[in-house]
Amino acid sequence: MNQQVLKDQDIWTPGAVFDSVIEDRIAYATSRGLLFKGDIQKLLPHIRSESIDTVFADPPFNLSKVYGDRVNDNRSDDEYISWCKEWLDHCMRVVKPGGAIFVYNLPKWNITLGNYLTEYGMMFRHWIAVNIKLSLPIPGRLYPSHYSLLYYTKGKPRTFKRIRTPIEVCRHCGKELKDYGGHREAMNPKGVNLTDVWNDITPVRHRKFKSRKRTANQLSTKLLDRVVQMTTRECDIVLDPFGGSGTTYDVCERLGRHWIGIEIESCDAIIERLETGDLSPHNSEDYVED
Repeated sequence: MNQQVLKDQDIWTPGAVFDSVIEDRIAYATSRGLLFKGDIQKLLPHIRSESIDTVFADPPFNLSKVYGDRVNDNRSDDEYISWCKEWLDHCMRVVKPGGAIFVYNLPKWNITLGNYLTEYGMMFRHWIAVNIKLSLPIPGRLYPSHYSLLYYTKGKPRTFKRIRTPIEVCRHCGKELKDYGGHREAMNPKGVNLTDVWNDITPVRHRKFKSRKRTANQLSTKLLDRVVQMTTRECDIVLDPFGGSGTTYDVCERLGRHWIGIEIESCDAIIERLETGDLSPHNSEDYVED
């Protein structure tokens, strides 16, 4: 570990976040963030209560995918929900009053997890439908077309920035798709209010966006841009306990937020992404109001 990098961490005083910084578990550090390698059940307890501004969790979906030797993605339904509740307990504990928790998962699981967050006393804000068709049609069922993004806060939100998106136009003729009830001239020139259905998040397939060191699905930076911009301000702290390809950490670095990451498998893809900056962010025309 580069000792100078660790010294630079004093700018955001990790001691205010950790009961004890487990230095031998730090896989990578920047002036804004710390990436830990290990099991979330062993590392999350070391984060101080009410020290995090926003939590974003994108756990394995229990679809029997192979992520590595340390990830069990083939649990019984009861085991999976029990495991999720264990790390959710810590996420609810570490988030500040007014802070936000986002859980990205299949609707099947988020129905139960949302109810658990509500029973704990968290405030429901939104069930965001992220419309991405990644699977094949399932016989005897509707075609699964969206992922669920739960958005809860610990009480009244401390930060909530309004986001406006461009008025939709036809990709063939270029004309606007809606007339807005004849009141088009009264519309805000910066765009329309972001809704709880996100139709503009595309699958991450192109090599300029996707790490070659990770074959599993990766999230669009556009999705994380919205989560981070909507619920945090510069220098706030974001926790993502499922590092994956490092999308959250990349976005935080670009937006001037501090971050804490955890990854149980190889951290190579995350470190390469943050060090080289080779992966491009997805284009976003969102307008964020302060």
